[in-house]
Amino acid sequence: MTDNLSRLDDEDYPAVSMGQAAQLLDVQPAFLRSLDAAGILSPFRTDGGHRRFSRRQLRLATRLRELLDGGHSLLSAQTILGLEQQLDVSESARHRADRARDDATDARDDARADLRQRDDELAATRAQLTDARNELTELRGRLASHGEG
Repeated sequence: MTDNLSRLDDEDYPAVSMGQAAQLLDVQPAFLRSLDAAGILSPFRTDGGHRRFSRRQLRLATRLRELLDGGHSLLSAQTILGLEQQLDVSESARHRADRARDDATDARDDARADLRQRDDELAATRAQLTDARNELTELRGRLASHGEG
């Protein structure tokens, strides 16, 4: 049952009836039917043929109503809606690209820090080897001087 309730959180889930949608949007059901007939909204149809609207469709109908009330023709309102949707898609893509760039920058910075750390470790190891080589050379020199005596 909880799984069924979680579907209501989905903005594309057709949960709102025609009457509820008209009441929520403060429009006549005929307005919503005309949007369906014009192909602007395509509400889900129940087995009995009743329209069900999603939250996304209600937002679209609200925006369309605002544009029509603002004096736009249906055609210009549709064009504006299409352009707004394209802008939303573009902005979403830009945000994803920005996040990917930031993630790549973080990964690069982490790799550089790791490389610096490994470079420091390598330098320390080389210094230890140089010290060991010098000690060995000194020991060989002492051994050689003891062997001559």
